Amino acid sequence: MNFCTIRSVTFPKFLGVITFLFLLAQPVYAHEPNSQNADSLYKRPLKDVLRDVQRQFGVRLKFAPDMVDGRTLAYADWRIRPYSVEQTLANVLAPFDMKAVKEAENTYKIKYYEYPRRTLEEGKEFLSYLLTLYSDSASWEARRDSLRACMFSALGLSPMPESPGAAPILTKPRKLYGYTVENFALEVLPGVYVCGSIYKPLKSAGLSPVILNPNGHFGDGRYRADQQLRCAMQARMGAIAASYDLFAWGESLLQFQESDHRRSIAHTIQTLNAIRILDYLCTLKNADPSRVAITGGSGGGSQTMLISAIDNRVKVSIPVVMLSSYFMGGCPCESGMPVHLCGGGTSNVEMAAMFAPRPQLALSDGKDWTSVTPEVELPFLQKIYGFYGKPEQVKNVHFADEGHDYGLLKRKAAYLFLSEHLGLSLNAVTDKNGNIDESKCTVESRADMLVFGVNGERLPKNAVKGVEKLQEVFNAATRK
Repeated sequence: MNFCTIRSVTFPKFLGVITFLFLLAQPVYAHEPNSQNADSLYKRPLKDVLRDVQRQFGVRLKFAPDMVDGRTLAYADWRIRPYSVEQTLANVLAPFDMKAVKEAENTYKIKYYEYPRRTLEEGKEFLSYLLTLYSDSASWEARRDSLRACMFSALGLSPMPESPGAAPILTKPRKLYGYTVENFALEVLPGVYVCGSIYKPLKSAGLSPVILNPNGHFGDGRYRADQQLRCAMQARMGAIAASYDLFAWGESLLQFQESDHRRSIAHTIQTLNAIRILDYLCTLKNADPSRVAITGGSGGGSQTMLISAIDNRVKVSIPVVMLSSYFMGGCPCESGMPVHLCGGGTSNVEMAAMFAPRPQLALSDGKDWTSVTPEVELPFLQKIYGFYGKPEQVKNVHFADEGHDYGLLKRKAAYLFLSEHLGLSLNAVTDKNGNIDESKCTVESRADMLVFGVNGERLPKNAVKGVEKLQEVFNAATRK
């Protein structure tokens, strides 16, 4: 999702909103129709129009004062549809690039246009349209291959930037219960580093599968407890698991500003980070590059679907709380580059379908944009998987009473799926009663998980600073 920024609300601003809502609640008397005419373009203050809409339809409209102050609407009353408040609001708000979102019965919140978000009905209609583009595996694969090539180009990764080829910076492994953890910094472009932690099984019979764990915009990023538990459990089950920072989060903030995460280049760099990390993990002597999986929640779910779609090394995919026909991620790190404009327009659902017929598990919940995944998105994926005679290879576990997270029940569902398709050991993480048990995993402190030190004192001297320099380095690396 994403909540890429958290804005503080000052008391004066809060008071202003409350005062404005109070004014909106006051009786409003309709203006005289003959007070306007075509010469004046029937102009009226937007604030007055919205007050009248509230009165006429008996609804509550929520919006910040600065969204309407000083704005004037031409042909205002001609836009009113007395039979439909929603059509009226659409007509009134369209000239200002705004829309009304229904929050509750007779309550609407006015928002600025959100390019990655549609209505559920639009999402359904779009999926129906997409199914007219292919009818069998051959026509689907032509579409899939075209989308994949376009996505690399849209991200600026065609050609792929040259790798610096530097050895990763690694900390001393920490031995925990059934697994080890070591922190890493990987130079993905000259002077540009991605940091994370690698979790490995303490003992392994043979080669270990590799699992990427991109994190989303949850608080504390990859340092949060559930992210650590997930990776630790994967390692105890026998996998090599990697967790890493988002761009301009975590240790990436030693090189870039927090606000840089809201730049479109974040979409490109996070994709490049995942590819480079996978490149490295597959070279480890105990790694099995034929068994690669990826799983992440929220913005990490967006990364999961994208990497699964474009990198054929991935064999198992588990996107969490992000598979939706009408929402493609509200952060530029998910939709900042025109990936979703490929092929005349695509969506996260078609992107997830590009993974067919390999095993895929979509985890959804009842309190976000994945609330209808079992009824809307899953049938679309099964249709594509059906082209290969393998509709059972894509599954959905839905948690109707849960919200937007990668919580315990979702993690347990993921462990079962990873065990089934990667040959991991569930016995290593179950108690005497056969229940999956995370209690033996250690939640480390943030300080333990850093590569460059608490104050960044070990940041390499060649580290670039700022997105302007990053863009220069990126351009040079792609110039062939």
